[in-house]
Amino acid sequence: MSFFNKVFASIGIGSATVDTKLASDTLVPGEEIKGIVEIRGGNIEQQIDEIYLTLNTSYLKESDEKKYSVNATIDQVRLNEPLVIKPQETKQIPFSFTIPIDTPISLGRTKIWVATGLDIKNAVDPTDKDYIKVIPTPLMEGVINAVNDLGFRLREAECEEAPYRLRKRLPFVQEFEFVPITSPFRGKLDELEVVFFPRSSSETDVYLQVDRKARGLGGFLAEALEMDESHIHFTVTTADLPLLREKLAETIQRYS
Repeated sequence: MSFFNKVFASIGIGSATVDTKLASDTLVPGEEIKGIVEIRGGNIEQQIDEIYLTLNTSYLKESDEKKYSVNATIDQVRLNEPLVIKPQETKQIPFSFTIPIDTPISLGRTKIWVATGLDIKNAVDPTDKDYIKVIPTPLMEGVINAVNDLGFRLREAECEEAPYRLRKRLPFVQEFEFVPITSPFRGKLDELEVVFFPRSSSETDVYLQVDRKARGLGGFLAEALEMDESHIHFTVTTADLPLLREKLAETIQRYS
């Protein structure tokens, strides 16, 4: 019977299973995520060489003028030294790690999840997947609220492959696309795109792309040649929050 149990375990039948239980599924970049990895033994004794957690998202990548979605690992954590799980045994391993400050937030199509994996020799490796909600830091929220106060509406938030000039630690950026609805910029701008590069919870670099609306023949030519876009870079801190709306309005006005 033991022989058949080994054979079945090698294809994932009767093998150990894993279930990750998070203390909270709503977190802020830079915050600590805590939980327990629960391992349940199968029909035979198995050695687990490694338990690992990965924080993941997906982003759009373009190739041959076509866009497709690929997964990206934001961070990976190894939890333990090798251990043995006996048949029907249950083991719980607590964990905690800090979510990187550049983790994208859960808006629009952006999904974030924690994947748990067990590395078991001569067997199908068990996995578990838990989605989490990542909310903006107060500073990021302040910038988004200031843009909304200026009469813009968020149209889309999406992770896309980063151009080389903007590529940092991760191969993608999260882009927030706003359109003017009720502001003085309606009729002047097609859209406003915002990208954050957080340095810490209290300081972030902000990249704006101001897409001016075509006006007249010259405007249409500029738009056709993509010369109607202005790229702006500045840094904001929590100390800027009280005057952030005015600072953004002045900056956007200068390039609109």
